[in-house]
Amino acid sequence: MSVPGPVAGRRLRAAVLSAALACSALLTGPGAGHAAAHGVPPSPAPSSPSPSVTVPRLDWTACTPGSPWDCATAKVPLDHAAPAGRTIDLAVVRRQATDPGRRIGTLFVNPGGPGGPGTVQVPQNYDAFPKALRERFDIVSWDPRGIGNSTAVNCFATAEEAKAWAARPPAGFPVGAQERKAWIDAYGDLGRRCEKRDPDLLRHVSTADTARDLDLLRRSVGDPQLNYLGVSYGTILGATYANLFPGKVRAMVLDSNIAPGAWTDGSARGEPRSTTFLRMGSDRSAAATLDRFLTLCGSAPVARCAFSAGSPEATREKFDRLMQRLRERPIGPWTYARTVADTVTGLYIVDPGWTALAGRLQALSQGRAPEPQAFPPPPPVDRPNPYLGDEQAAAVWCSDSPNPRDPAAYHGLEEDSARRAGDTGRFWTWAAEGCATWPARSAAGYDGPWNRPTARPVLVIGTRYDPSTPYTGAQAMARELADARLLTNDGYGHTALFNNGSSCISAYESRYFVDGTLPPFGTVCRPDKVPFT
Repeated sequence: MSVPGPVAGRRLRAAVLSAALACSALLTGPGAGHAAAHGVPPSPAPSSPSPSVTVPRLDWTACTPGSPWDCATAKVPLDHAAPAGRTIDLAVVRRQATDPGRRIGTLFVNPGGPGGPGTVQVPQNYDAFPKALRERFDIVSWDPRGIGNSTAVNCFATAEEAKAWAARPPAGFPVGAQERKAWIDAYGDLGRRCEKRDPDLLRHVSTADTARDLDLLRRSVGDPQLNYLGVSYGTILGATYANLFPGKVRAMVLDSNIAPGAWTDGSARGEPRSTTFLRMGSDRSAAATLDRFLTLCGSAPVARCAFSAGSPEATREKFDRLMQRLRERPIGPWTYARTVADTVTGLYIVDPGWTALAGRLQALSQGRAPEPQAFPPPPPVDRPNPYLGDEQAAAVWCSDSPNPRDPAAYHGLEEDSARRAGDTGRFWTWAAEGCATWPARSAAGYDGPWNRPTARPVLVIGTRYDPSTPYTGAQAMARELADARLLTNDGYGHTALFNNGSSCISAYESRYFVDGTLPPFGTVCRPDKVPFT
């Protein structure tokens, strides 16, 4: 999933895996009781890491002169089962609590992905955190293993090689037999390159590996239990941690959830019949969100939504005509597939994202290529533009979550998805095709159970109209965890905290992290502002 950010151009081109679920919209700059209910007794809690695993030492220094952010590097085992072997580096950032006299502890944040560099995304979006969290917690994030400024998966010897490969897959997704072949050949080549560069790393970038890293980071800051906020892909990371280390959960918020059963393909055996995104229902959710966008836009005057045609029905027809026209006559680099990808990712952030998306669609409807998007300046960290190639997301996603291994299967899946979800189904089907030829599976993954009782309940947040992680994923997460409370965001966009403001959501999150108070059962929050009003 790539949305506006330093990797927007590259990932919109490829519709890559991390662009699908990472809150990549947050990036800036150029460049790069349920156990009993299920009839299954709770499994015994796994033990904590062996004492032989060295807890990393974090030597904090200002990321740049005068920066409010501190940076450090943590050394962790490549293979947690062999702690005396090869080590890898994790890049970590920290913003200290602004009210140190009332400090509770450290809040670890994973902003999504796989492929989201927390050392960039979290500093860039620090102001989105509720004031109470900024006052009472050190906010800490990191680039997970394989990603960004940490020991990263990089399958190219030079930047020129990476750039040349990036030009091969068609923008958005392939249209027609020739483009399908180009796409499949490109991702097949990417897998072969990666296998040659660092095969050991490819086998040890799983979500479970990162969950074990997170527990070492918790220990390194001296917290007896974990405070954690995970969004998008960060929700499956949080659920994995909660089941590997259930006794170490003090407070955990999972926002915009991947259903665990969709991630692991449930109890299915043999060749997966569908992709992770289609099992999640990302295609249907994106279609519903797009329909809501067009409805609200069409209900508004042109002064508030540039793409409005005066009514919801006329605006939907206008969108369909635009897609058909772009199929026949692209406008410069703006092909049909690129525009669909831009539309889906443009739905992630409501303000100002929906207004900006309406402006781009209106420009295209008038036969003009949209103006390039402007990004805010990079945050005050020492490496704000790490390499974020498609292979980094694929290394995690494809080694962890089952997807069909036959590239020829994806065209049929695309047509099936398009029948139920229209244009968005084509985007979400091909977002997973890189996994068909990915060369590695995780050596130490985790695929359940998900119902180990945690020390404290988990707060799960789901948004009704999310173009990436459907509301049904939050419902499933709340059901599958042993003790979780669902908080509904009756709003729009991908993630409630970072992208689509709701003071109601922020208030409940703050109370939960500060003193453990959960919202009442069935609580529904609404956004502070409805789009185009």
